Amino acid sequence: MSELVIKEKQVVVPGEELAKGMDFLPGEGTYRNGESIFSSKLGLAFVDGRAIKIVPLSGVYLPKKGDTIIGKVVDITYSGWIINTGCAYRAMLSLKDATSDFIAKGADLTRYYSFGDNIVAKIYNVTSQNLIDLTLKGPGLRKLEGGRILKVTPNKIPRIIGKGGSMISMIKDATKCQIVVGQNGVIWINGEPEMEILAVNAIKKIEKESHKSGLTEEMNNYLKEATKGAENV
Repeated sequence: MSELVIKEKQVVVPGEELAKGMDFLPGEGTYRNGESIFSSKLGLAFVDGRAIKIVPLSGVYLPKKGDTIIGKVVDITYSGWIINTGCAYRAMLSLKDATSDFIAKGADLTRYYSFGDNIVAKIYNVTSQNLIDLTLKGPGLRKLEGGRILKVTPNKIPRIIGKGGSMISMIKDATKCQIVVGQNGVIWINGEPEMEILAVNAIKKIEKESHKSGLTEEMNNYLKEATKGAENV
């Protein structure tokens, strides 16, 4: 008789038994030994039909109510838009949460948000079926035009933002770029091309060196040196 040993979204460690029996299939991050399935990495266990997979804990984004994230439109249904949030969770932006406009049944929803559009949205609910409900009703929530998207490890976001927003404000001031940071590890940067590149490099540097002490002062010096020529133009 087959049996699921762990619970959905449980944190598991390498070598931990996940399921017994042949009714379950080993997915990403798991392996079979005899009639049991085990985890091969530290992460969160998910059951997708008969398959069991592990999403690595390092860098995993766990959606929470109130989070501001950046996502991409990947599908459109009669009731709204499906958004890729860059994590294991599916997100829905319904008509009523996307706009205050009256939208007639059967209207062309691409007039509002089309395939590939990036949006900055707020999570107002995470259902028991792991569906994220999004809203665009709130300050700063909108479709993002132009710019570039940068993806970083989600657990480095607090370091990139800095205490009281100090780190990201420093980068904005130095590069004169608009920057929106999503708590799902997706960042939007819009400015002059060379300044966008500098902002990207600065953020990647923080991500790589987030363990260092005195990083704020180091980044301040880095940005001053990098923009020295631009100030004299």
